[in-house]
Amino acid sequence: MAAIRGVFTDIDETVSTESRLTGEAYGALEALKAAGLLVVPVTGRPAGWCDHICRFWPVDAVVGENGAFWMWLDRSKGTKLRTRFIQSDAERERGRHGLEVIREEVLRAVPGCAIASDQPYRAADLAVDFCEDVPPLKPEAVDRIVRIFEKHGAHAKVSSIHVNGWFGDYDKLTTTRAMMCELFKVDLDAERERYVFSGDSPNDSPMFGYFPNAVGVANVRAFADRMPHLPRWITTASSGAGFAEMARAIIAARS
Repeated sequence: MAAIRGVFTDIDETVSTESRLTGEAYGALEALKAAGLLVVPVTGRPAGWCDHICRFWPVDAVVGENGAFWMWLDRSKGTKLRTRFIQSDAERERGRHGLEVIREEVLRAVPGCAIASDQPYRAADLAVDFCEDVPPLKPEAVDRIVRIFEKHGAHAKVSSIHVNGWFGDYDKLTTTRAMMCELFKVDLDAERERYVFSGDSPNDSPMFGYFPNAVGVANVRAFADRMPHLPRWITTASSGAGFAEMARAIIAARS
């Protein structure tokens, strides 16, 4: 842990706790930055949220909508928010048309689900709520949502609260690697042992498989049977408290 240079982290139920950002978790982000570490949330949350996070949280950049883009504050000419989309405007527009068809089918076929309340702030994907603002659905219903996305040729990833679907060959990992190369001039394939990823749910599994020092907060155990890759380390505490536990361990090792 002493050689760690940066932390990538999921947000929902990794930094947040029961949909709230605690002072302890926010303080952990601050402490990581103060220790000189790169801090980058990698989330399924929408562009509108990422705008706020990038401007107001102690972070260096944000990867949003499961890899559709990254945002950062460009300080070379004042302080300007920049967004680098993986797809072109035309590709995202075509994707939105396809997702509208999927949206109608999912709502017909899966009683009890809903379109996520943050959908109006999304630029590239469709988020289907299965437990954030609706009563929790059974795993079989969540699997049904995933199958509908895949039937139409879309990618689908399950988070702790949503099924996120999109058209395009990207995910959290591919975009994080591209961002590190383009924005920070880091070859992540060569340097992956110097970075930590923390997460809690199936859409984090590719990141768990890639990073040798991946960390799961304790609630990751609830999804263990749904993930091909598990983290090497699991904290004793859940959600934001687990994230803070991880941050303390990294900072202590460095000092």
